[in-house]
Amino acid sequence: MGLTVLDAGVVIAVLDAGDAHHAVAVRSLADALDRGDELVVPASAYAECLVAPNRHGPTAVAMVDRFLDALPARVEPATRRIGATAAALRSEHGPGLRLPDALVIATAMVLGADRLLTTDPRWPDLPVSVEVLARS
Repeated sequence: MGLTVLDAGVVIAVLDAGDAHHAVAVRSLADALDRGDELVVPASAYAECLVAPNRHGPTAVAMVDRFLDALPARVEPATRRIGATAAALRSEHGPGLRLPDALVIATAMVLGADRLLTTDPRWPDLPVSVEVLARS
């Protein structure tokens, strides 16, 4: 039993059967649930998850919320400490680490997450256990 932070790509992949990461994202999420992990989606990742659904209307947005509620996964607000940690990460790793990614990583660090699931292989080595989901 631990804490798993989910990046937007993982949530998006689980919800889209046509996504290249769908199968591995479903398996990884099932593994986290089997372990009894608490699931957290950073507010910044939650916003990313809602971009495409917002193009399709309120029903699509509500589907994402129902999915997160059913997991259950909580949306973690971006606090001052998370913001400061994200800024330090960007300062250390340079412009290759985008702010949305830094906010997700910072959330995992501040919360003391056991793991962070992402579909993004471009992240640098970090002081948190990052599991990059390979395309299936």
